[in-house]
Amino acid sequence: MVPISGTDNVKPYNILILFFSLAYMAITLDITGVLQAAAFWVSNKGGSDGYKLYLYFYIMLTVLSVVLGNDPVILSGTAFLVYYTNASGLEPISWLISEFAAANTASMVLFVGNPTNVVICEGFRVNNAAFTAYTILPFLACSIFCFVALAFQFRDQKYVPRRLNVQGDLDVRSVLRDPIGAWVGSILLGSCLITIIVVSFVHVDVWIISLPFAVAKFFYDIGWDHYRHVKKTQTGGDPNVMLRELRAHVSPPVNAHSEPEPEPKKGAQQTLDVVPLRRESSAVSASQTRVNTRNNTAETDKTYVKNLEDKVEQVKSASPENQLDDLEKLGLSQRLNRVYKERRHRFADHFPTFYTALPRLPFALVPFAFSQFILIEALAHQGWIEIFANWLVRASNRQIYPTIWLVGVLGVVLCNISGTNIGATILLTKIVRAADMPDSSSRAAAIALAVASNIGAVSFTFSASLAGLLWNQILEQKEIYIKQRTFAFWNTLPLVVMTGVGLGVVCAEMAVLYPPSRTGGL
Repeated sequence: MVPISGTDNVKPYNILILFFSLAYMAITLDITGVLQAAAFWVSNKGGSDGYKLYLYFYIMLTVLSVVLGNDPVILSGTAFLVYYTNASGLEPISWLISEFAAANTASMVLFVGNPTNVVICEGFRVNNAAFTAYTILPFLACSIFCFVALAFQFRDQKYVPRRLNVQGDLDVRSVLRDPIGAWVGSILLGSCLITIIVVSFVHVDVWIISLPFAVAKFFYDIGWDHYRHVKKTQTGGDPNVMLRELRAHVSPPVNAHSEPEPEPKKGAQQTLDVVPLRRESSAVSASQTRVNTRNNTAETDKTYVKNLEDKVEQVKSASPENQLDDLEKLGLSQRLNRVYKERRHRFADHFPTFYTALPRLPFALVPFAFSQFILIEALAHQGWIEIFANWLVRASNRQIYPTIWLVGVLGVVLCNISGTNIGATILLTKIVRAADMPDSSSRAAAIALAVASNIGAVSFTFSASLAGLLWNQILEQKEIYIKQRTFAFWNTLPLVVMTGVGLGVVCAEMAVLYPPSRTGGL
């Protein structure tokens, strides 16, 4: 029961309930189309200036990640940027790396932005509001210097062109599928976050606050979907509208770097829903893209007509006698499978919000988090935590500034080798607590670890965070394959810069909060 109930004030069930609650509210808010609408609005503001658009997207993703957390933003932001770069003929790597860095850096601001933040707040007994006060300055410094590093390494126009071929503005309302749901979801999520911060002063478990808001949102989604189903109101926008808008809005730039797109493999189906995207380091010429667009449109029309004809035949043969004959011809397992599919289709049509949100919830976090707690409790039981704590005491002499740099740098490194940043954070929290540091050094270690566990996701391996694994999975589904060494190469400079700047700001904060006169000359 220890891995479930937790030790040293770190409660796994508290973390899991909190993140499932917030994830459900954030995902259902995303389903309304509010994130795509925000991306369209930012694209219109950026216009044809490539550098300005690159900055605006970075700022938008940062702001959204502060409020929603990194996972929902990566889910929607990655898909949008894939389609945007494909439609405009841009090199995707620069835009995707920027999105990944922005989302993970911004998650350090609120203690609910990342599971590691909750571990730190509970393990070091840091007030939730105080956590934001401690991390806001390191976040601003990391975010600014991260963009400077990104702009420097992607300064070639191959990655961020100076001018884009833009025609008109994107229709923001076209991708906002449920305006009422967007307002309700925003109000509930914002109220939940504010309430959590306010009640943190009375030391109430955060899951007690977040769960009722998530339950309220669930009942609203069920009731609203049922109302729209009964009233025959449209429950979702055209899933292809974003692609059509982007293709009409932007076209690939013609420059010296353009190369013909490789021919698709034989037998590959090209439809509007599945866009043949470029592999790593490939570019699309303007003429080839126009040909592909016409082919895609033609194939889509054929597919639509064929599907329509199939549906007509299905309706003609859907008489009770024909259905009964078909069921009698099938075996038991086949009949059960057919009934299951029909019921699932009806449920999805009746409650589309819940049906869409359910598979996107972070179910993988449950066994993963518990396994991390079990492994680290095993280390503690075998005496390894005490040994590591003794090494930390010898290396830092329990002083503030050596502790900041040791914990911070170790945190970044361990994110890559300790089973994501969650495992690294749990391990280092245990070690620092076992080292019996003074209050000043313990608080410095907590803030340094908060910085390291978030920027450590922008690291050398996809497995440095669950967000990295999710990001890579989405790209592979969109047929963009980024190699591990390429991911590490483009993340190295931003990570090194953010580590130095972020931990430097933490040192400055500790110098103000704990001056040498109060800490015995430390």
